[in-house]
Amino acid sequence: MQKSNKSIAGYHLLMILSSVDGEFAPEEGMKIQEYLAEEFPFKVNLDNELHVIALLQPEEWKDHFEFHARCFHEDSTEKERLDFIQFAKSLIKADEEVTDREHQFYKLLKNMWGLS
Repeated sequence: MQKSNKSIAGYHLLMILSSVDGEFAPEEGMKIQEYLAEEFPFKVNLDNELHVIALLQPEEWKDHFEFHARCFHEDSTEKERLDFIQFAKSLIKADEEVTDREHQFYKLLKNMWGLS
């Protein structure tokens, strides 16, 4: 898999976080739109990225998530990671229910970035 830049990696992380509970809630979609507006103030086509994510089988999510967590880490400052982890937390809470699977992936991200 080709290394992603921080913004693209963040998109993959958020999309997986919003999908691991088996449901993509409208509130989560709004949070992802918020991220995209911040990270991509210009028009960007993420169709290829979405296609890659859509083709993933649930058993592939963890490896894909870990790969993009490493990509994000390599291209970010500690403050950017702290800000992102707070945003990720708001994403998984957006539908007012945090499943065990969402929490598991959120904790995985924090652990990988040494933010536990």
